[in-house]
Amino acid sequence: MNATDVRSGLRDDFKGVRAELSHARTVLAEAARRTEDLLSTLPESEERSADQRATAVEAIDAARALRVGFLDTHVDAVYDELTETRTHYLRLAELADGAATAFPGLVPTSGRLDTERMRPQASKEGHEIDQGLFFSRVLRSPSAGPHLIDAMLRPTPRALALLPEFSKTGTADLGSVRMARSGGAAHLTMCRDDCLNAEDNQQIEDMETAVDLALLDPGVEVCVLRGGEMTHPRYRGKRVFSAGINLKSLHGGSISLVDFLLRRELGYIHKILRGVLFGDSTDWRTRTVEKPWVAAVDSFAIGGGAQLLLVFDHVIAASDAFLSLPAAKEGIIPGAANFRLNRAVGARLSRQVVLAGRRIWAGEPEARLLVDEVHESEDMGLAVERSVERLRGPAVIANRRMLNLAEEPVDQFRGYMAEFALQQSLRLYSPDVIDKVGRFSADNKPSAG
Repeated sequence: MNATDVRSGLRDDFKGVRAELSHARTVLAEAARRTEDLLSTLPESEERSADQRATAVEAIDAARALRVGFLDTHVDAVYDELTETRTHYLRLAELADGAATAFPGLVPTSGRLDTERMRPQASKEGHEIDQGLFFSRVLRSPSAGPHLIDAMLRPTPRALALLPEFSKTGTADLGSVRMARSGGAAHLTMCRDDCLNAEDNQQIEDMETAVDLALLDPGVEVCVLRGGEMTHPRYRGKRVFSAGINLKSLHGGSISLVDFLLRRELGYIHKILRGVLFGDSTDWRTRTVEKPWVAAVDSFAIGGGAQLLLVFDHVIAASDAFLSLPAAKEGIIPGAANFRLNRAVGARLSRQVVLAGRRIWAGEPEARLLVDEVHESEDMGLAVERSVERLRGPAVIANRRMLNLAEEPVDQFRGYMAEFALQQSLRLYSPDVIDKVGRFSADNKPSAG
């Protein structure tokens, strides 16, 4: 089978994928099989000639256009089938796995992704783009999208299993995050000391677990996030907040769209903003458990670290710290920062930070738009204690909820994330990104996103 045969078959299938769901499902699966048959006749992606690459791209693009037609017609029916008419709350990975099984050819199977994950980013076929297409359409749906948002606000099974012990002892070591409850405050310490708290899939898992525990523990009134002391030679013995995405992991192919880039935004960061959805969702008082959050920034908050600050209630920075969002320089999208930064600092400064890579030092006047207090490093601990005391007020939670509702309506966030799912998946496999992360890895830099 050649590209011409695949194109001809796909043209005949566009009407089919918009037909009744049972027929459309069969048409989609058969079209995907034909595309796979063609790709199986070609060498591995990094070994293809220019003509072979063009053939693969053309076939893959045509198959994706077919998936878009299928989803634009059937996304609500697909979601309802996977969630039993929205009675089950499936997280991102569970939903993707279910879609791969129930609708062959719609998204890659977990086995295919596991195989691809073993390859460097430059050697991958880009199957995660199909996941980006899927989640962009689900999130865009007025019925499926809000349900998925709620699913991602629910506590993780890991957190629920650890909650009794944490509530009893007030401590937890999750691997890349340590937790300690003291005086009604949950102190979360990011402790990836070898890589300057650069984030990977595991740290996203640990951070969401920590956020869940802090929100669900009845002994916690206020939550604090700070970076621990580093062993990295350049910052040995110093605290560091976060160096953003781990570019070495990205180059190595272990940063995933679902378990990192989407889960991070829809999971723990959104929970910091909205709270965790727990218990009886029909409770007339509130749907979520919320608490105020304090961030203490030592040394720097690069990329993902700076993104985090945009959802915190109070930000304290050391006088020698800086903030930056270099994602555009690396070729990717800085999470939901493009959605939130503009309202915090204005359009002009947002473009300077995101598009031109400007650093904001804690001592600059512009930093006051992102940071509430600036202190010498030795005074940071006392500043955190004072902030915790101020946020204990009985009306704080109700007021932060109303502020967040006014600043960031959930449907606006959902709309942004629908487009982000697609655009970030495309960026992951863009030639410029692959080239840049490869050079960062070769230069032995720990992170930069």
